[in-house]
Order: sequence, then C-alpha cells, then structure tokens
Amino acid sequence: MKLQGQIVDIVNRTIFKGEITFENGNIASIIEKQHDVNHYILPGFVDAHIHIESSMLVPSEFAKIAVSHGTVATVSDPHEIANVLGVEGVEFMIENGKQVPFKFNFGAPSCVPATNFESAGATINSNAIKTLLESPEIKYLAEMMNYPGVLFDDGEVMKKIAWAKTYNKPVDGHAPGLRGDDLTKYIDAGISTDHECFTYDEALEKLRKGMKILIREGSAAKNFEALIDLLPEYYNHMMFCSDDKHPDDLIIDHINQLCARAVAKGIDVFKVLKAACVNPVNHYNLDVGLLQVGDLADCIVVEDLKTFKTLQTYINGQLVYDNDKSLIESAPFENLNNFNCDKKEIEDFRVESLAKEIRVIEALDGQLVTNEIIAKPLISKGNLISDIDKDILKMTVVNRYQNQKPAMAFIKNFGLKEGAIASSVGHDSHNIIAIGVSDKVICKAVNLVIENKGGICAVSNSNEKIVPLPVAGIMSDKNGETIGIQYAELDKMAKQMGSQLHAPYMSLSFMALLVIPSLKLSDKGLFNGKDFKFTSLEV
Repeated sequence: MKLQGQIVDIVNRTIFKGEITFENGNIASIIEKQHDVNHYILPGFVDAHIHIESSMLVPSEFAKIAVSHGTVATVSDPHEIANVLGVEGVEFMIENGKQVPFKFNFGAPSCVPATNFESAGATINSNAIKTLLESPEIKYLAEMMNYPGVLFDDGEVMKKIAWAKTYNKPVDGHAPGLRGDDLTKYIDAGISTDHECFTYDEALEKLRKGMKILIREGSAAKNFEALIDLLPEYYNHMMFCSDDKHPDDLIIDHINQLCARAVAKGIDVFKVLKAACVNPVNHYNLDVGLLQVGDLADCIVVEDLKTFKTLQTYINGQLVYDNDKSLIESAPFENLNNFNCDKKEIEDFRVESLAKEIRVIEALDGQLVTNEIIAKPLISKGNLISDIDKDILKMTVVNRYQNQKPAMAFIKNFGLKEGAIASSVGHDSHNIIAIGVSDKVICKAVNLVIENKGGICAVSNSNEKIVPLPVAGIMSDKNGETIGIQYAELDKMAKQMGSQLHAPYMSLSFMALLVIPSLKLSDKGLFNGKDFKFTSLEV
C-alpha cells in the first residue's frame, strides 16, 4: 500500500512531500515525491496516562472513538477495575483490548487498595505485582500514589518498585504538591514521571530534578494552562495525557486538541509533536511506530498542523478510521461485577450533631485537589442537613462491597438547588458517592445505583435518570456513541438542578480520592490528605 502527503518527520524535524509504502504492517519505504496532495502524514498520538475505565467504556469501545482523533495508543493504568476485581480485572482489560486493532499498553496497578483508609474490592500485593510485571503485556508499574509509603520506606511499596527495576520497567509517579527533600527521596526511589502537577513551579522543580512531566487535560483535572509554558524548553521531558476522560468529552477530542492549543500559543510544532507522539513511545518502550523506515505503520493523516483534524488513522498498516467513520468493530465480552450491599434507609444518612462548626470539603472546578473550610452547619431536629442557600450540601460514601453504615460529610461548590446525584465511579475504591439537598433524595439516588449494580444517576423533584454501569460497576456494556449521549443527558440534568461545575460527575468521582489533598471522604470517614489521617466532621 502507498500513502502520499506532506510527511512530518518529527525525529529529524523535517516536512516534505513524499510517499510512504506499507508492507506487512511495517513502513517499507519513505521517499520524497512531488504530488498534489496537501494533507499531512505524521505518527499517531499517544495518551501517556489514562484510566480507560473513566471513559465508562470497555477498551474495545474506547478504541473506536479514540482513533477518530488520531490516537493510536494509550499508556493505560487499569487501577480502577483492579480496585474492584483485582488481577482478574486487569486481565479483563488486557483481553478485551486485544480484540481490536489499537495499542493499549497496560501497567501493573501499584496501589490496590489505594490506601488502608478505605474499603476496596480487592488487594494486589507485591507478589501479584511481580507476576504481572513478568508479563510482556505489562509495560510499567503504574502510578505510585502511596508517596507516604515511599517516603517512609514501607516494605510492600518498596518491594513493588524493586520488582519494576528487576524487570527494567518504568515506575510512574503520583505526588501532587510534593516538593523539596521529600520530592528528591521520591524520585531517588526510582519514580520517573508525574501527571499530578497543578502549578508551574511544582512542575519546574520536578523537571529540574529529572522527572518526566505529563501535561494533563482531562474531564475534571485541567492543568494545560498552568504547565504549557514549560514545553518550549523541556519538550524532551514532557508528554500529554488525559488521565480521566468522560465519554461525552472523548467524542469531541483527545490528544489532538492539546496539540492544537499548544501550536496556537506559538509553540514549535515539532516540540509539540515530540510530546504528543515520540516521548511516550521512548519512555515506556512501546511497540508503536514513529514514521521511520522499518517501524510499525502507526500513523495518521491530518488536514493541517493547526487543528490536527484527523482524516485517516492507520495502526500496523491497517486503516482503522477513514473520513468520519471508525472501522473498528465492537467486541463481545462477559460482564464482571462486584456489588454486594443492600439498599439503604433514609435514617442511614442522618448526622446526629449539635456542632457549632464543621469541616467542609471545598470542591474546585477543574482540579482534583480540594480545600478544607470551616462553616456553621444547618441543623434540623438534631440532624445536620444541607444548607442550599450557602451551597453546603450533604455528601455520603457508601461501601458497595459489604453492608456498612454510610460515611457522611459536607461539600461546597456543587451548587445543587434540588435533588441529588450519585455514582459508583468513586476513585479509587469505587464505592458509591452521592451529594444532595436532603437525606430522602440522597437515599433515593444511592438505592438507584445499588438496584442497577452500578451506574451514575440524577434524581430531581420531577425526574430520575441513571446510566447503568454493569461492568464492574464502572463501565457500560453499550457502545461509545450510546453511552456518550446518555452521559451528556445526565450531565445536562445535573446542571439544570443547579450545578455550575464543568463536569459534575467527574468532579464527584474524585471527592473520595484520598491520595489527593486536602479534604476527602472515604467509606470509613472524613480524611485529611495532607496529614494522611482521618479527621472529625465537627471542629
């Protein structure tokens, strides 16, 4: 097969009119040749860190959409399903991904459970990590979120890192806000990347100390604007990632959008494409071609080098996307789940207290970090209740793996004026998380999720909607187009109920993520992520 266009050779920083020949899935030749074709041919994009599960799609369905944006590969941490189902979940992701022509590069989840301060559905210890890393299908040790474990030389944590070194596989980091001597110790342990930087200065320090920094722009966490000015100087040490991408956002764009935004800022296109295409392949030793003779034929045809609108996508020489049509077919799979709790009663969500002040989680739009604020609670008949006027709403995390009393807290900035929203996508352990204006609607939303053995839902004064997520309680068994439309409708409903957040369900899912400061809620109670210990609701 022959492909003509303006060939973008990122490695040698040249663009020329030419012709590429594919043979047996590889690039057999690249020659300069005059022709009238004006579109551009370049290596495919790589998302350098993503949890496929957060798209609410199984890998095969994720691939169908991703190729439409020129993405040919991902560096995928199956941490979310692993927290629900353990190694069995990791194996499900690998096997399902194999059913389609797309390059999923899975890691061994390093923190299952993410912490000892929450209830997960499984445990992956250092012995299981060794077994995973032995496999050539596992490319790296996924994000080491337990940075306190690294700093205090926790035995299990250090064994996991040691096994990655034994098998010569990179170790991904996850250390938001870590600076100074603690950062140095974290890096010296062998951790090579971080995708959690949310300030320029933090990322700069990590780059100067030898880390690779990933510029993240997902559905909830958006750090592009904070970090992009580092790219012109540090382009050899940076990559692009989405981390978490909800289905409605994935339908619109992917890594291609970050390239377009970077070029629009005047950044040299070769530096941008180095981060988007080349650096992930080199850092993780991926079997992904870079448009060189002898490489695997993984490339894309784009309209221009400004919008990066994808016209065609090739993986191993196979055309998988062509002019607005994905050529990847849906793959059959068997559902796995782990939902073992009973429905709740309204009384389960009472918070008996006469406190004069309480700790409140302050959610920040576009960020995973939260603040802790002190507020005066609204009390009715000895029960702390949502204060709609002050936008301080009651929040719960309900253990989905066994029957347990719901944990309760309060949160600001979700903005609901009526009803409740709930989700069984609750990073990292994926217990049920809900926020609402009353105990009654919170209970109704939680029970709707339990009835469906997983899902995201909204309950208003006049309506209720749920997007069921029967695969591990975190992914749909439907195709990407269907789930994207359903999710967009639910997102719209949450905003009609008052939420002003860009992605209320994505933000909701991170309010139980204990490894991100500062104040979060697990199924075991309110947690201070800075001190890494539980704290009290009452001040």
